Amino acid sequence: MSHSTYNQLWREANSTINDLLVQEVPAEPPKPEKDRLTVFQKLATLYIKYVQIFRKLESSYDQIVHPQKRRILRQVLDGTMGRLLEVKDEMVNLEFSEFHYFDDILSDLKLTPNDIEIPIPKYFLYERKKVLQDREQLLGKILSKMGPAVKDSDREAKKMSFEEAIRLVQIHERARQGRLRAKFMREIRLEEEREKLAAQRGAPTLDPDLAATRIQKIWKGFVQRKVTRREREEEMVFIGMVRYNILIYPLNTRNLPQGANKKADRHITQEENEVEYQQALVTIKEKIRQVEGPDIKETMQDQIRQWFIECRDATGKFPDYPDEEDGGSALLFREKTPEEVEAELKAKEEDKGKKKGKKGKKSGKKSGKKKKIFKQEEEPGWKMQESKFIPAVSEAHNNFESKLWQ
Repeated sequence: MSHSTYNQLWREANSTINDLLVQEVPAEPPKPEKDRLTVFQKLATLYIKYVQIFRKLESSYDQIVHPQKRRILRQVLDGTMGRLLEVKDEMVNLEFSEFHYFDDILSDLKLTPNDIEIPIPKYFLYERKKVLQDREQLLGKILSKMGPAVKDSDREAKKMSFEEAIRLVQIHERARQGRLRAKFMREIRLEEEREKLAAQRGAPTLDPDLAATRIQKIWKGFVQRKVTRREREEEMVFIGMVRYNILIYPLNTRNLPQGANKKADRHITQEENEVEYQQALVTIKEKIRQVEGPDIKETMQDQIRQWFIECRDATGKFPDYPDEEDGGSALLFREKTPEEVEAELKAKEEDKGKKKGKKGKKSGKKSGKKKKIFKQEEEPGWKMQESKFIPAVSEAHNNFESKLWQ
């Protein structure tokens, strides 16, 4: 799969996020829902859509090599995972169960149960590669220091006479010959039965459709066993029970399929681009400071002098330089006239004077009448809790167009 494929996955996921943001952040707060089934249908639909978004974003993040894109994509991916957990928690609190059934919703969306399986994000393992390797080395050192639990020298050698050894060999040899004879006789008996059946039925024939079905069944079983073995190995790596490099990112990629080689190459390219990006942040900043820094500094000094002169011409005296608490020189570079800046400084000074004069006078006159506070009763029903991850997803969504097309 090429880079454009993963950009397309990201684009599709972003389009779905756009629709969900319109649904989850409405202009007016929705009314509480009283029907329990309707609430579950809404939550289950959100859950399935977020799972699909997560699968697409995780695949894109694992293979996209552009460092700036990966940062935005990581922010969307983390926010999506957080929102997915929030929706799952809402479903658990609603149904009082960790297991849910989405048969009718999957049927309406034309999906299969495999489409809503949540994979383990590959970057969980890839970013912890160094930690896992250090842990493996530490365990190896500890085991080497401890040594085997039982040493060979501690075992007592059992003495055996020559006659006992011959008798033991004879027993095993007779048993081996008996097993061979039983196998041979069984094959003869089966061959005779096959000959009888062939004589009764005539020449053996097999329906082509039945033959094709049997071949497909055997092949699908082989492929599924292979996938299951791979998933089991990935799970063992995830919990730290098996070596990392051998299973997930093999060091020797010559024997792998062509697609696996490309994925491994992209991971190497990701590391190289990340190192280059971090170096560029430092070098470009230093270059700008050396080349354009003196010009920028001189321009800012001229602007500050011009501001002092304009304030003097407008008010008749030189103004005070803004304090660091008020923003310092950054306050002068906003798009404001000298009169507005001078008025703001005077207003702040007056506020400080008023606050000093009001100290100790907080116990003022209290009215004898007590105001009655009526607490408005909330309408009964279910409401979606405020999400902590929707703002992060929305912010990254706004930066989507500027990075995807680079």
